[in-house]
Amino acid sequence: EVQLVESGGGLVQPGGSLRLSCTGSGFAFRSYDMSWVRQVPGKGLEWVSTIASAGDTSYVDSVKGRFTISRDNAKNTLYLQMNSLKPEDTAVYYCQSSGFRGRGTQVTVSS
Repeated sequence: EVQLVESGGGLVQPGGSLRLSCTGSGFAFRSYDMSWVRQVPGKGLEWVSTIASAGDTSYVDSVKGRFTISRDNAKNTLYLQMNSLKPEDTAVYYCQSSGFRGRGTQVTVSS
């Protein structure tokens, strides 16, 4: 059974930082592209970032220069380092791969 479990969300002030983690199991983690997506209540899913199995990375324009995606294949773990957070980054963040998605972790940016 494929499982993706996110952690690391929370409440942070504007300009602050958080690091999200996602641990995968039940599939060959190292062989798959992994992504972060986010959703604001009442809105659709927004793609945030992807890291390919080979390590190539891509980002939505709104987070370029502030967010960094990475992976540790030895730990089956995906990360998202988020710096210079803005109120508009507030959302539930999900990791996903090959049609599977975790339950998400809430990120709230507010003073």
